[in-house]
Amino acid sequence: MPEGPELHLASRFVNEACGGLVFGGCVEKSPISRNPEVPFESSAYRISASARGKELRLTLSPLPGAQPPQEPLALVFRFGMSGSFQLVPRDMLPPHAHLRFYTAPPGPRLALCFVDIRRFGHWDLGGEWQPGRGPCVLLEYEQFRENVLQNLADKAFDRPICEALLDQRFFNGIGNYLRAEILYRGILDLWHPKGASPTRRNPRDCSRDLRTERRTLHPQARPLLGHEGHGEASLSKLQPSSPRGLASNRTQKPLQSLKREEEGAT
Repeated sequence: MPEGPELHLASRFVNEACGGLVFGGCVEKSPISRNPEVPFESSAYRISASARGKELRLTLSPLPGAQPPQEPLALVFRFGMSGSFQLVPRDMLPPHAHLRFYTAPPGPRLALCFVDIRRFGHWDLGGEWQPGRGPCVLLEYEQFRENVLQNLADKAFDRPICEALLDQRFFNGIGNYLRAEILYRGILDLWHPKGASPTRRNPRDCSRDLRTERRTLHPQARPLLGHEGHGEASLSKLQPSSPRGLASNRTQKPLQSLKREEEGAT
């Protein structure tokens, strides 16, 4: 899912790709999109973009003398799970291009498209940022930091840190993948509560957990009918290895020594 960095890069792409282009005509919406129509028409206008957290603002600015006379119009986009902008030739529109802005002649006929395969993305007219979202963690760091420090008494910070990081009132632009990356790089316990000293997890513990997970899957593996001969080969590929050898070899030595001790006692 696109998060703060992807929205920021999308705004940079629009500004760099469309900075020298003049657009004209109507804004075209695909008939299957449930988003609102964009009532904008101008013979010549430019497009610029800015991003804030998980939102991107697109501004359509008519050039002097453009017809019909039109005030600038701003749209705010939220990308959902698969939204993006693409600049393509007019006659080669990509599938799922739900909003299209066409360049004016002369010059190559191009289209700036908002492409959204899963159709969870949304745009609003008016250009206002969604209320309730905090400052952008990328571009408004000082305001973001102050907003968090002033609201530490909020109930959101009584929850585990992995849940608090998704609250867009304080962490506008942070989503699932950024949350996981932040906590992994900080080697923090995902569930430590507010007020507790951060519990730093041991990377070795995580690697042992992963190896254990893989070993527990092995006894449940069964070859498909007609493929019995491939069972052992498939399991051997799944065996975790390390500089000390296979896990099965490491577990056999303690069992053998224990058996010798029992025989000596009898």
